[in-house]
Amino acid sequence: MEQVIEFLADPANWQSEQGIPNRVIEHLAISFLAVLTASAIALPLGFYIGHTGKLQLLGINIANIGRAIPSYAVMVMLLPVMLGLAPVLGYDPRLGLRFFPIFLAMVLLAIPPILVAAYAGLQEVDRDLTESSRGMGLTERQILTGVELPLALPVLIGGFRVALLQVIATATIGAYLAGGGLGRFIIDGIARRDDGMLYGGVLLVAGMAIGTDVLLSWLQRRLTPRGVRMAAELESERASAGTS
Repeated sequence: MEQVIEFLADPANWQSEQGIPNRVIEHLAISFLAVLTASAIALPLGFYIGHTGKLQLLGINIANIGRAIPSYAVMVMLLPVMLGLAPVLGYDPRLGLRFFPIFLAMVLLAIPPILVAAYAGLQEVDRDLTESSRGMGLTERQILTGVELPLALPVLIGGFRVALLQVIATATIGAYLAGGGLGRFIIDGIARRDDGMLYGGVLLVAGMAIGTDVLLSWLQRRLTPRGVRMAAELESERASAGTS
């Protein structure tokens, strides 16, 4: 523990590109960028499945396949492809080594929980509400955006929480491929046999994951419609009374 405190208290570790602030920014940047990209892919499909009830088998299969693929194996497989495409597409080969394999692997990791949350959240909305909305003359788009999405928002944010926490934790292994982020401290700590750097990196990753989860948990409660919260609390009270 003393070595970890020394590592975190050393001013040299809070400066330059290899310092803690820059590594935190790198880690957050690739994590949020991966989750945003995954959302752009998963949300439209999830909303379509949840709203129409079609292609449910496809959504389940995509989620199961995405969960079964090891992220590190994806990084390793993409590495030669991204390096080989650098001269053809004209991007910096360092991006093919340090960014693209890690980023694409994290996108694939984030898609399943977001996709499942999107269609599961919409499917949990009371069908009587949607049918009543159609009877009032609302269009399908209005039903989706004005009725289903607000009620499904807590489930959607729950999917983002799962996706972001998985990505924050797993992006750490990207340092094996010369990537940045907080995983750099763990890999370099192992290589240098520096326990302070190693466990300091572990502590920083854990702190980032916990802080992100607390923030999203608060956001999930804040964005849950009051009527939904009251209904959930009432159902919880009834369940507690039934078991007592």
